[in-house]
Amino acid sequence: MVRPKTEEEIELLKINGDLVSRTLAEVGKLVAPGVTTAKLNEVAETFIRDHGAVPSFKGFEGFPAALCMSVNDVVVHGFPSDYVLKEGDIVSVDCGTLYKGYNGDSAYTFPVGEVDAETRRLLDATKASLYKGIEAAVAGCRTGDIGYAVQSYAESEGFSVVRELEGHGIGTQMHEAPGVPNYGRRGHGARLQAGMTICIEPMICAGGRGVYLANNGWEVHTADHKNAAHYELTIVVRKGRAEQLSTFDYIEKSGLINF
Repeated sequence: MVRPKTEEEIELLKINGDLVSRTLAEVGKLVAPGVTTAKLNEVAETFIRDHGAVPSFKGFEGFPAALCMSVNDVVVHGFPSDYVLKEGDIVSVDCGTLYKGYNGDSAYTFPVGEVDAETRRLLDATKASLYKGIEAAVAGCRTGDIGYAVQSYAESEGFSVVRELEGHGIGTQMHEAPGVPNYGRRGHGARLQAGMTICIEPMICAGGRGVYLANNGWEVHTADHKNAAHYELTIVVRKGRAEQLSTFDYIEKSGLINF
């Protein structure tokens, strides 16, 4: 059974959510052609530790880095490396923190320089589907309502939804119950209670929804090698309207991204 969080716990999750959000913005300042994903990971780890927290991804089930850095057809869990970002790439940056025993988790897909119109449309639709999911995350609804909201919007825009990966609860553990799929049927799945804290994270493909796991056991690629985008926010379920515990405002209100 999923235990709703106390307001004290929610406050600690909010602190983590704010740090993750600011870390993504720090990374976003440096996303540009000519930069390696390893450099972006280094900047993020330093920023997290300088603020008294621990990068929770590093060492999690053997993951080697502070960030998941997923470029182009890599959906999630990409390793930072010596890969040099190029004009027209997209890079999904997934970041986690651990501070005072609680976790933060959010992701953002950054365009590298100028991207083509279809890629821009993929990014916009993926982020919009996330907000559709958040609108459905209301006490008394179910996880299937979130999944339906994400799926119906993404598919209406001509994109496809990865089925093998999903969002999750969050608290003292990075991944807690319930699972939060990005597809589903209204009225199905776990019932949402006020005080539940969850991460909603659409992973949307420009082509088909098929994916495969790379030989390193972590990176998930699109089967057709078309681009995928990934956006994630942490929220707390409330009566009437969810409350965001992380935000994209540090990225988008600073002018880092041109719309």
